Amino acid sequence: MSFALGFLEWDLLSPPKFAGLDNYSRLFTQDTLFPKVLWNTVYYTLGSVPLGFMCSLGLALAMNQKLRGIVFFRTAFFVPVVSSGVAIAMLWIWLYHPYFGLLNGFLSLFSIRGPNWLTDPRWAMPAIIIMSVWKNVGYNMVIFLAGLQGIPQHLYEAAEIDGAGIGARFRYVTIPMLTPTMFFVIVMSVIGSFQVFEASLIMTNGGPADATRTLVLYIYNNAFQYFKMGYGAAMAWVMFAILFVATAVQMRLQREWVEYE
Repeated sequence: MSFALGFLEWDLLSPPKFAGLDNYSRLFTQDTLFPKVLWNTVYYTLGSVPLGFMCSLGLALAMNQKLRGIVFFRTAFFVPVVSSGVAIAMLWIWLYHPYFGLLNGFLSLFSIRGPNWLTDPRWAMPAIIIMSVWKNVGYNMVIFLAGLQGIPQHLYEAAEIDGAGIGARFRYVTIPMLTPTMFFVIVMSVIGSFQVFEASLIMTNGGPADATRTLVLYIYNNAFQYFKMGYGAAMAWVMFAILFVATAVQMRLQREWVEYE
């Protein structure tokens, strides 16, 4: 349905008209905002995926320890994942407030003047990346935790008998055995990052100066605000093609570094 819609001009009120490849042609030759929107989405992906990966892996390693009260901390880190995205965005709008926000208040303790996080084009996207990583880190932490607990204990015992220290056991046992989990997390994180919408809509509405207008938000703008349903559908299929190629490349590269038992 949406594929066929990409070849039409339809404003929801008038009968649809066949437009051929006009929507796709206009997207790449006339829409000057589309390259910026695409770059914003890539920028978000390049920022959120590596940062989220490292934070979730680090948390999973910490939460894999047999410590008293560890269940409480595991639950606490997972709570933002199941919390309302709107409520989380509203909370971070307050945290990022230039005069009354907790973040700039903390920075002022060290005589650092914090930026106008959500109204400065240089800082708006990093602010959304930080918020998104905080909200989603618990999800990947649980996946990494399951991967860590699936590593056979006898491999660690054999490595210890051979004289391997903590660092060597992590490098030669944990990382190789965790590579399938890492691959899954990376693929799903890239797909999820291209679908970022809620945070940029609520926190900045794509601004300032379109600095946080992402691909899905731009599709929403065209389809449901400007009533360009065909144009929005064409853009959605372009996003699908990008994700398909990105996933295919990752599937090809995983043969070089993912180890299966």
